[in-house]
Amino acid sequence: MVRSRTAQLIIQTFYVAFGLVGVLGSLGLYDAEFDPDFFVYFTNLSNYLCIGVMLCELVQTARRRDDGPVTFAPQLKFVSVIAILLTFFVFNLLLAGRPDRDPAQNFQVTSLLFHVALPLLFTFDWLLCYEHRRARWTYPLTATIFPLCYVGFVYIRAWLCHFDPDTPLLYPYFFLDAAQLGVGGVLRWIGVLLVAFVVFGALMAALDHVLPASDGSPASARAATSEAD
Repeated sequence: MVRSRTAQLIIQTFYVAFGLVGVLGSLGLYDAEFDPDFFVYFTNLSNYLCIGVMLCELVQTARRRDDGPVTFAPQLKFVSVIAILLTFFVFNLLLAGRPDRDPAQNFQVTSLLFHVALPLLFTFDWLLCYEHRRARWTYPLTATIFPLCYVGFVYIRAWLCHFDPDTPLLYPYFFLDAAQLGVGGVLRWIGVLLVAFVVFGALMAALDHVLPASDGSPASARAATSEAD
């Protein structure tokens, strides 16, 4: 486990720097064309969340003088890890290879950062630098709030646009496209993804409880678990 303050500062600084590169790309800087609908994608919102969390981590680590685990907002960090891994898996397993997507788009700087590099680095930061054995078993359920709010946002926006099919990115992902799949098809997709999301969150919570605590000692592990409860 990475307990070195210097190593943590390096990881966090690199993440925030790469995140800034991705944010500028998502705002259309590299194409010299700003797309006001960029915020409709879950990818952008989840990455923005993680960049904000990592920036707060960086500030906390910079203020700390001693080596030790990162302790900033463990529940928020856990929720963010689940959200960004959802971005990683859904894109790479379901979206990247779709026939209606130009494969060249997958290799653009922002796509590689937001879909691959930043999700993995954020997860590694949680695995290697964070204080573990703190996750409550309610965290996987809490983690569903963010994606469910996102789904609500998509349909409120579609309603405000009168469900006009000519609206850009009316349904940013095929599994939310009620016009194509019907309400029942969308609900099935949401149900499957939600169950997978909760199961994955439970596995991550279980992993948290087997990873070393602050100093890796049994006494520290018991203390951390008691404090979390």
